[in-house]
Amino acid sequence: MINLTNADAALKEYYLDAVTHQLNEGVSPFFSAIEKTAQYVYGKNARCALVRGDMNRIVTGDEDGDLPDASGNNYYDVSLPLKNIYGTIAVTDKAVRASQDCSGAFVNLLNAEMEGLVADAKANFSRMLFGDGNGQIAYITKANSATNFTLNNVKSWFKGLTVDIANALGTEASVKNLKITAVDTENSTITVSASVANHASYVGFPVVVSGAYGKELTGLSAIFDSTTLYGHTKATEDFFSPYIVNYSTLTEETITGAIEELEERGGGKVKMILCSHSARNKIASLFKDMRVIGSPEVTGGYTGVYVNDIPVYADRFCPNDRIYLLNPEDFVLCQLCDWEWMEDDGGRILTRVAGKAAYTATLVKYAELICKKPYAQGMLQLLIS
Repeated sequence: MINLTNADAALKEYYLDAVTHQLNEGVSPFFSAIEKTAQYVYGKNARCALVRGDMNRIVTGDEDGDLPDASGNNYYDVSLPLKNIYGTIAVTDKAVRASQDCSGAFVNLLNAEMEGLVADAKANFSRMLFGDGNGQIAYITKANSATNFTLNNVKSWFKGLTVDIANALGTEASVKNLKITAVDTENSTITVSASVANHASYVGFPVVVSGAYGKELTGLSAIFDSTTLYGHTKATEDFFSPYIVNYSTLTEETITGAIEELEERGGGKVKMILCSHSARNKIASLFKDMRVIGSPEVTGGYTGVYVNDIPVYADRFCPNDRIYLLNPEDFVLCQLCDWEWMEDDGGRILTRVAGKAAYTATLVKYAELICKKPYAQGMLQLLIS
């Protein structure tokens, strides 16, 4: 007979391993490639010493001269609070009772809930990797009416999303809880569920996932868009300034030139190119003479085209006007733990929802993303007239 005790055991002993594997390996090529560790977690914070690596460790001198002064690496001590990432499933008391005498029915119920949870978790994790930590998805470029806005970047997955129009800095809401009811990707417009007063005044303001300010992973947008990074000012500390090239027409020379410049700047290698599907198709066309389809053994289960032996991956969450040139080895996901179920004081995973005939279970992960070499990452950005 199915009861909450053996349902708890199934979630803990069977589903947790399966879900963790899917969420660690199936999010995106970028996420699969970066390091994930608890090594840099201290209390509630992710703390990492970023090595500047100035070339002053090896010097030459006279045979009988004085030895050089000791010189160590220059460090930037970065400390960020771990972000709280949750995923929940819910089952009604009625559904549990209806499947008490049929284990197959209850397994199907849990499978459906877990499949939805995994799909949502993958999508949100992938989205956050491209974000700024505040849930930003795009900027308003034109207010067509009180409910219709043109954005600098529009994706089909925006439909159904509940968003806020943030202030100019993207740090707090100016207009809250607008549901995107329609998306026109051809004209780069969205329609929202409620009229926005003084709508014309919000041109240039960011549209963000509702209530996400400062609560999401510090993703690629924070590295490339902000004037500061990890508390350091980019204008005065070039270690934190990535390489950015604006272009109007994408050419082979634009891409290869940026790759070569990054190798000059960072002393490392570009090992992954991330872009939208339309940008990947353009790159594949430019480099059609050397186009190669990657094998799962080489690319961790993902396939892509190659530029100078560098894999090019399309991600639906990457803005259409951006092409990222990255070394995933320079990124680390600092996590207090891998995905785990939250338990109540009695050790139960499925807990009663107060005032409702339902039970809920919550997966949790405490983590933050840190780039150890921001200056060695690059981006090609399309100039939009």
